Amino acid sequence: MPQNLYEGNILKNIGIFSIPFLIANFLQTLYGMADLFIIGQFTDAAGITAVAVGSQVMHFVTVILIGLTMGVTVLMGQAVGAKRKKSLSRILGNTVVLFTIFGGLFMAVLLAFAPQIVRLLSTPAEAVEGTTSYLVICFLGIPFITAYNVIAASFRGLGDTKSPMYFITAACVVNIGLDFLFVGPLHMGPSGAALATVLSQLFCVITALAAIKFKKVDFCVSLSRRDLRPCKPLLVSLAKIGFPVACQEGFIQVSFLFITLIANSRGLEIAAAVGVVEKIICFLFLVPSAMLSSVSAISAQCIGAGRLDRARQTLYCGMGIAAGFGLVCGILFQFISEPVLSLFTDDLKVITYGTQYLHAYVFDCMVAGVHFCFSGYFCACGLSIVSFIHNAISIVMLRVPGAYLASLWYPDTLFPMGIATFSGSFLSVLICVGVFVVVERRRRKS
Repeated sequence: MPQNLYEGNILKNIGIFSIPFLIANFLQTLYGMADLFIIGQFTDAAGITAVAVGSQVMHFVTVILIGLTMGVTVLMGQAVGAKRKKSLSRILGNTVVLFTIFGGLFMAVLLAFAPQIVRLLSTPAEAVEGTTSYLVICFLGIPFITAYNVIAASFRGLGDTKSPMYFITAACVVNIGLDFLFVGPLHMGPSGAALATVLSQLFCVITALAAIKFKKVDFCVSLSRRDLRPCKPLLVSLAKIGFPVACQEGFIQVSFLFITLIANSRGLEIAAAVGVVEKIICFLFLVPSAMLSSVSAISAQCIGAGRLDRARQTLYCGMGIAAGFGLVCGILFQFISEPVLSLFTDDLKVITYGTQYLHAYVFDCMVAGVHFCFSGYFCACGLSIVSFIHNAISIVMLRVPGAYLASLWYPDTLFPMGIATFSGSFLSVLICVGVFVVVERRRRKS
């Protein structure tokens, strides 16, 4: 049965939803981190850079897909809150149709432009071959990434984050084992790391489908051929919610790719340092991301049940958790940055540059956590376009220009470039607060 998240203690509901989601996202992020860690034990800076750049592109692809699947999470959550259980199968069926087509097209386009993507990122010459092979293999796995994220989003809409956690846990174990095999004894380098990732994703999807078929998990939604017939209003609703979120995530990742481009143009050591720091930041951002998903799913159920007050309280609790976690990380990494970076490489220049960048960049976790929660709330309200707008403004006005100017004005340090990253998030928070106040005033009047 669907999990009721619109009644009871709000903090408890956030914990029930977010902790398994957090663990699942941690394990999914561990894919890229495991690739980077293991490649660092068996290859040089060129191999590290190839996997760092390649896995950042794949992170971009993954968050786009996660953003697009936000539509199924919100629509299912609203249906659960309104107790419209018959519509769940139709929502899922149209989601399957939409993402089967999109996943195939997305894979074909990325494969066609893989060499251009590598050049666009100004990848150092020593790492071009490894980066290209890594991306081509990973792009072939896009249908599996798409399938898993549709399954996971559907479970989240039903209030169940435990089942996706089990699936990704099994896949992560497979990924790490294959990483050591392909990169270590078989000496396949970046290609081996990519192959391990793709095979583990395939294993994850097979495990999930088998668990649903043999009723090892309580999915409580069945599909028939009738459910797979395209329904224009449903497809429009899925796109209306998911597309702006995907564009928002795309803009954020494009800004990271621009920063990667700027770093790559400054030399191999700086490129490697920025690549490693981005991996660490992706790990830290798991909590803000968990709060975004929790706020969107729980608020969607509350709105479906007509409990707008509960939706707002969920937003406030999520922001408090995300901002508090970010503040702790910001303080902690002023002391532990060097030891953490040393886990990935023993290159002293890479560690020095990475420490400079991380000391400033880490505070983005606190500021971004606030606007992540706003984004989740706006999605639940059907206003996901707001998330796209505030992120686009912050990226165009501060994040990317700030990073570029910092590289020109401070060529010997990465600290100012780290400041530029979280200044963009601060602008997003200001915009979100303004929109939230306007929306709430209009609701009170109406």
